[in-house]
Amino acid sequence: MPLLQSVNVGVPRDNPWKTSGTTGIDKRPVSGPVAVRAPGPKGTGAVGLAGDRVYDIRHHGGDDQAVYAYAREGLDRWAERLGRPLSDGVFGENMTTTGLDVDGALVGERWRIGADVVLEVSGPRIPCGTFQGWMAESGWLRTFTAAAEPGAYLRVLEPGEIQAGDGVTVVHRPDHDVTVALVFRALTTNPDLLPRLLVADALPAEDMATVRRRVG
Repeated sequence: MPLLQSVNVGVPRDNPWKTSGTTGIDKRPVSGPVAVRAPGPKGTGAVGLAGDRVYDIRHHGGDDQAVYAYAREGLDRWAERLGRPLSDGVFGENMTTTGLDVDGALVGERWRIGADVVLEVSGPRIPCGTFQGWMAESGWLRTFTAAAEPGAYLRVLEPGEIQAGDGVTVVHRPDHDVTVALVFRALTTNPDLLPRLLVADALPAEDMATVRRRVG
């Protein structure tokens, strides 16, 4: 059964890679339950997990980026490739999962976590300069983008509490084939895929506007 291996909350630290001055990318596993709720519109710094926030409020946070998930299996592949251990939360993810195909999740797919929380997949994480600096790997953005394993942002449909060890159940899958990885490739390296995204109604409005503009 898919599980939450860890729930990760950010520790504020200086951000020399952006003008925002502070970053919450340093996510660390926490013990015990963490409250999850819809944070509201982008622009306030609020995210879905209690005790966490973002500082680049123009590009991060808000309902469509309430929670970020990455698979432990993906971190293990990266650890082997980079030749260094990677801890849960190191990619800035709020939820490190096991047994779940995060990048293969469909946009609009819904996950029940634990007893109460329901999250909806909204799209991929697009890497930024803070991620490049945090990972301290030469050419990291190119390498990460080429792999097309971005992890998934989710919005909060039903609030509650989550904690490490909770089961993750896919309770809804929409009737299309638009995965997180497909959206990522379309928006980054393969624009020929953009028309396929038009059927994914659960894409964030700003992403759909970008797709429609590029498709013409």
